Amino acid sequence: MTDTPEVTAATAAFHAKLRDYLPFEDRTDFEDASRGFVARWPEDQVPALDGRVAWDIAARGYIEGDCPDTVNPSLWRQAQLNNIHGLFKVCDRLYQVRGYDLANISFVEGDTGWIVLDTGMTADFATAALKLVNDELGVRPVTGVIYTHSHVDHYGGSRGIITEEEAAMRNVPIIAPDGFLHEAVSENVIAGATMRRRATYMYGLLLGNGPQAHVDVGLGPGNSAGTIGLVAPNDIVKATGEERIVDGVRVQFQYTPDAEAPAEMMFYFPELKALCTSEVVTHILHNVYTPRGAKVRDALAWSKYIHELMQLFPEADVVFASHHWPVWGSEKVQHYLGLQRDLYKYLHDETLRLANHGLTPLEIAEEVKLPDSLAQVFANRDYYGTVNHNVKAIYQLYFGWFDGNPANLHPLPPVPAAKKYVEFMGGADAIVEKAAACYDKGEFRWVAQVLNHVVFAEPTHKAARELLARAHTQMGYQAESGPWRDFYLTGAQELRNGAPAARVVSNPGSLDTLKAIPIDLFFDALAVRLNGPKAAGKTAALNFVFPDAGEKISVTLGNGVINYVSGTLAEDVDATVTVSRQNWNELAANMVTLDALLDDGRVEVDGDASALTDLFALLDDFEIFFNIVEP
Repeated sequence: MTDTPEVTAATAAFHAKLRDYLPFEDRTDFEDASRGFVARWPEDQVPALDGRVAWDIAARGYIEGDCPDTVNPSLWRQAQLNNIHGLFKVCDRLYQVRGYDLANISFVEGDTGWIVLDTGMTADFATAALKLVNDELGVRPVTGVIYTHSHVDHYGGSRGIITEEEAAMRNVPIIAPDGFLHEAVSENVIAGATMRRRATYMYGLLLGNGPQAHVDVGLGPGNSAGTIGLVAPNDIVKATGEERIVDGVRVQFQYTPDAEAPAEMMFYFPELKALCTSEVVTHILHNVYTPRGAKVRDALAWSKYIHELMQLFPEADVVFASHHWPVWGSEKVQHYLGLQRDLYKYLHDETLRLANHGLTPLEIAEEVKLPDSLAQVFANRDYYGTVNHNVKAIYQLYFGWFDGNPANLHPLPPVPAAKKYVEFMGGADAIVEKAAACYDKGEFRWVAQVLNHVVFAEPTHKAARELLARAHTQMGYQAESGPWRDFYLTGAQELRNGAPAARVVSNPGSLDTLKAIPIDLFFDALAVRLNGPKAAGKTAALNFVFPDAGEKISVTLGNGVINYVSGTLAEDVDATVTVSRQNWNELAANMVTLDALLDDGRVEVDGDASALTDLFALLDDFEIFFNIVEP
């Protein structure tokens, strides 16, 4: 970042008030996060498979120091905890590698090999984690894999752990909750370009690391770099109460869909008295709605799953998760679970109570404050999700985006509304002058709200852009939530420097991930790319056959939409297209063009080839670095 403003008196006072409120003298989490230490990665950098860097340990060394005035002290504490890295022994036969990625990888010692619980975000991190475990504890084959849920930081490193061929050859179970495969890819297929762009804000991917930039995600230190893939599961858990014996180790499952993830489960190792809470229970307030964009989650179901978990496994002596550090002792485990249960229940019930009094989501978000018994517990703090935006999400789940006020039913879009606001408020220069006085008073939220109109009305107004950037910076410095900090600071950076150069993205994932995508999801993604106005009045019918995968699908174009029937071929079509899944995957990954595949015969068309080329000509490409903080 350039021209970063100094910390204002208002931000310093905000930090001081928080220091007085929270029990920073309590070092229990630091003791727990360091407990069972075995070894660290021996170098300052974890290498990527292509020779670059998957995780830079040295670059995060500054976190060991005192909290700078540019960082919320509570977030700084969380960053220091997330930066405690290495291989740790959780209990007999159970180990974790933590601090080199957003998520942990856990290893259970089976009778003959390692049972791997989640695989991290990249094959590069997963490969390094497995090497660290084998180097320190003895080389063992992978004899089982369990995916806790359908988010990429829990399966993306799977090819660094095992391949489909190896799993099939050695009959290695790869266990996942029902709906995992569909949810693992669909969330990033249909809305992929927008999610990727918003993820650059949420995770600070364009900021770099440092006291004036990205510090911590809250859920973990950050994202490892490298290759994302997906080895599909071969064993599906569909209900609470199911059990498996994996390499001699008994596992009892609780199926928990539509809470933290659409497809998720928690599980218990009774012989170890070890309870894995996936990402349902971690040392944060999680996202009921994630700012990168995803379906709103069910806070009430979330709370009820935790309550059920407490009844199912009351004898658990240690609880560990796919993020953060474990908690030991049966009483402490139950207390920890109960606090997290009540956290989500309180937010849910208070939101609905106030909604039934007629308050709107913005009003409820200002009104709801956790009681001290919840708010003064570090594990319940706003490090990832926040009370403010989670309350709005709970409202949305029940009532949608509309607050009932007819003035908000059909408002003007941002640019024409901004021009009207600026005109009504006396012009851009007058607004900036008034906003500067508000900035000096520490009224940063209002400064951002009003100057956003100026930037959208007059995007080249330098004074407005700079003052808005300064307001965003102060809010970033104040933010306890890692994602909120990264959103504010990324917005400030782009107001000063502009968005990165446009980059076209039309593929629904990497080639390693595309291998596992069911064919119908490809055509869901294709349908989203169809330019409806251009396609209006056009019709087509095509069959697609993928002989190597044994897949087929019939597709129709009409009324500006694409429809399909998977697993069947229609009789009366314009053309039948035959292509291997490998070539189709490469086409989807932008590794080859349709024209190239047609020219060299890797796509065969029986019938009117123009029906295929005309269909592809109607598809939009998406630019990932579209503007966010300006029109």
